[in-house]
Amino acid sequence: MATRSGRSQRRTEALSRERIVTAAIELLDAAGESGLTFRVLTERLATGPGAIYWHVANKGELVGAATEAVITAALATAPADSPRAEIRAVALGLFEAIEQHPWLATQLSAQLSGNPWGAVTPRIFECVGRQIRALDVPEQDWFTATSALVHYILGAAGQNAANAQVAGSESDRAEFLANAQAEWDRLDPGEYSFLRAVAGQMREHDDREQFLAGIDLVLAGVHALRPKG
Repeated sequence: MATRSGRSQRRTEALSRERIVTAAIELLDAAGESGLTFRVLTERLATGPGAIYWHVANKGELVGAATEAVITAALATAPADSPRAEIRAVALGLFEAIEQHPWLATQLSAQLSGNPWGAVTPRIFECVGRQIRALDVPEQDWFTATSALVHYILGAAGQNAANAQVAGSESDRAEFLANAQAEWDRLDPGEYSFLRAVAGQMREHDDREQFLAGIDLVLAGVHALRPKG
């Protein structure tokens, strides 16, 4: 007859940290951080809280592990044929990850500002920074160039995710942008001549193409840092 300790050990082994993190990501995607509770998680995994606490100490550690898992997958891009293409691939991987997991933008911002030595921020900086170095940027500009790219990537991707939450489906987005254009067109032409001029471009823009165009603009500035000749 199996002992209680033997059964507990088998349950703990079956309920791996990976399974817990996967379930946590699903809950975060469905209901955001407020929807991730250990009670809901134990129900989803059909287990008791003790089995979960065996693997993660608290909710903060669990959300951090979920963030790390998503970012690790996002950065696992196929090798590109140039540093510039590699940066675009990394940027697009992060863009899509934040688009698919709207809660991720807040977590990345918190990691970047409050825990730059944790598991996530160094991984992102390393992926981008290696390519900056490969572009023959002078060493004294490595940190500035990498920081500019990382902040653009996370900021623009986070804003896109927030916009998507507000606009909703593709048809809702089209209606939202049409309404925005109409409101910009009504602005005083003397005070808002620029916004009235680009209102149609705002309505017709593609979020992903605009994001990648921004990457190219930053990279053009980075390219200017390279030694002449």
